[in-house]
Amino acid sequence: MSREMTTADIAAQRPEPAAESSGATRPPDVDSERTGDGRPALVAADQSDTYKTRWQEIQAHFVDAPQEAVQDADALIAEVMQHLAESFARERSSLEQQWTRGEDVSTEDLRVALTRYRSFFARLLDA
Repeated sequence: MSREMTTADIAAQRPEPAAESSGATRPPDVDSERTGDGRPALVAADQSDTYKTRWQEIQAHFVDAPQEAVQDADALIAEVMQHLAESFARERSSLEQQWTRGEDVSTEDLRVALTRYRSFFARLLDA
């Protein structure tokens, strides 16, 4: 039986050593930010603004160099996907570290994690 792929696999990272303290499991770059429709933010506002600015530059560059613009768009999408995979992998790793240490993970922490996964999944399929 083969092992399921995880976000850590996509992020190309191995789980980091156990953290000194557990605390909240939400990724540190998102905190409790929400989108305009109330869903949990997948990317911190400042990083989102940076990505949007870069996207606008790529679109503007299309007129002068369409091939480069498509290559730049592909690279930006890959970077955003890497960022998201790393974010989910950190969250999962934090939860797993708590389990490994024999600590109870609160239902609220698990609910928050599952809510982020559900929101992300819905956005992918609704797009």
